[in-house]
Amino acid sequence: MKVSAIALILLGLVPLTIVFAETKPDNPKADSQPLEKLADDFWNWRAKYAPFTGDDVNRIERPGGTRDWSHSAIDNRRKELAEFETRWKRIDGSGWPIPNQVDYRLIGSALARVRWELDINPRWKRDPTFYIEQTLTSLVEALTVPGPYDEARSHEILTRIENIPAILQQGEANLEKPPAPFATVAIQALEGVRERLSKMAAALRSSTTLKEEELNAAVDRAAVALEHFRARLQEQLPSFPKETAIGRDGYVFFLKNVALLPYSPEELLAMGSQEWNRAVAFENYEKERNRDVPPLKLAENTESWIKDAAAKEQSIRNFLEKHGILTVPDWVQHYTLRLMPEYLHALEGFSEMDDFTSASRLKENCVRYLNPPSPNLGYFWRATAQDSRPIIVHEGIPGHYFQLCLSWKHEDLIRRHYYDSGANEGIGFYAEEMMLQAGLFDDSPHSREIIYNFMRLRALRVEVDVRLALGEFTLEQAAKYLEGKVPMDPGTAGQEAIAFSTGPGQAITYQIGKLQITKFLAEARMQQGDKFNLRAFHDFLWKNGNVPIALQRWEYLGATEQ
Repeated sequence: MKVSAIALILLGLVPLTIVFAETKPDNPKADSQPLEKLADDFWNWRAKYAPFTGDDVNRIERPGGTRDWSHSAIDNRRKELAEFETRWKRIDGSGWPIPNQVDYRLIGSALARVRWELDINPRWKRDPTFYIEQTLTSLVEALTVPGPYDEARSHEILTRIENIPAILQQGEANLEKPPAPFATVAIQALEGVRERLSKMAAALRSSTTLKEEELNAAVDRAAVALEHFRARLQEQLPSFPKETAIGRDGYVFFLKNVALLPYSPEELLAMGSQEWNRAVAFENYEKERNRDVPPLKLAENTESWIKDAAAKEQSIRNFLEKHGILTVPDWVQHYTLRLMPEYLHALEGFSEMDDFTSASRLKENCVRYLNPPSPNLGYFWRATAQDSRPIIVHEGIPGHYFQLCLSWKHEDLIRRHYYDSGANEGIGFYAEEMMLQAGLFDDSPHSREIIYNFMRLRALRVEVDVRLALGEFTLEQAAKYLEGKVPMDPGTAGQEAIAFSTGPGQAITYQIGKLQITKFLAEARMQQGDKFNLRAFHDFLWKNGNVPIALQRWEYLGATEQ
């Protein structure tokens, strides 16, 4: 591949298909050391400066300490990013084996993601909720690692609390006429924040090595800063613009250069619409078939729910092996449910309440925190309290937790650290219907209805994501659309719309990733004929689960068309 062509990918000027066609015959003697050195330097840098996000799949291990979002710090990151980009463009990967060329493109995508965050969708200067993520989401992420906390972890928790006032002060200086809907979301999220922080501190104290007075003093300063930040937003709200859309050019940049998707926004809309029709039809077939089947019951209590989920997690592992679907290594620990501690409950809503572990914690179980079963649970948790298997399949085994563990053990450093929701969420969503078709839910007809309803939501997310990004939906319209067409409760619908609007490109990952995987599988089956082995295919897909599907397909099939 010519470096000039690769550079054009980053700028969005050359389709991925054209560059694929330019590749030369593999040269097994090609020297990829400069790329490996660049990758090592970049991932260490990224761990220090990547923004916190409510997306649990994209959590990374970071060095401890304070975070800096001042103008000068952001300017320095731009300069350092430009140096990484220059190093990347100077590397001549022409003639490399396809796996090395895939790694090259992964680093290009990772660099493009940082460019997206700093300049194309600069949430640091247009979205007040960004600073909630850098403060409260950061704190929640530290607290999702199960306690009690030793001295080092206790110190890091305290550091994140103490860092809150400085980050919010930087946020006030950085924000430039943020969209009023984003400011409104931040104002609503911070309502009663002092009381919530106080409850968190009171419940947390006994699980840390911190002194009561130092924890309370830090929490009080954080509460003052958060209240001030909220008050300033309320004061300035009438002057803020209404428009939230990132715009077509920015959205296309993300699709081409970050997500490496070979589709236009219009193609995405068509794909999502077709899948929504299919999901609605299948859900109705299933409901008609199950008309006389007694409804599912909610778990009786938290203890029985946790115990039942553990048994079902093990049954899913056995099912995968018995049916030759996917290899489950013995070293992979378990996806578990746990009652949410009060210190996390106090901050619920600022992040996903789970811990997928990490590359250095592979001997620990994954934990998903839950509230006691109740008819008032939201959309996803009500379904989970009826049958925990759908959430286990998507988030646990064989979904996110399992896939991330395999990726974190990858011998290729670049693939171990790279992340892209298009592959991660695509695999999680693909796993749901794959396991349904394989027969996992044959014993529970109404659970199949849940899977089909999840399919409706994921298909609908494509339309909402695209139309929000292009300015064809307001945030309120998107929430109402989800509420009526999934259907789902207003609270969950509002949270979904907010996430899609502030983070364009994430909501499409479930459906579009799944469609890419099913196409990939079909092509592999046709290419290999009777030699095709589903377990081998899935083992490759899951091991490389952080890699965009277009690149996995190229490596596995040698395919150059999209």
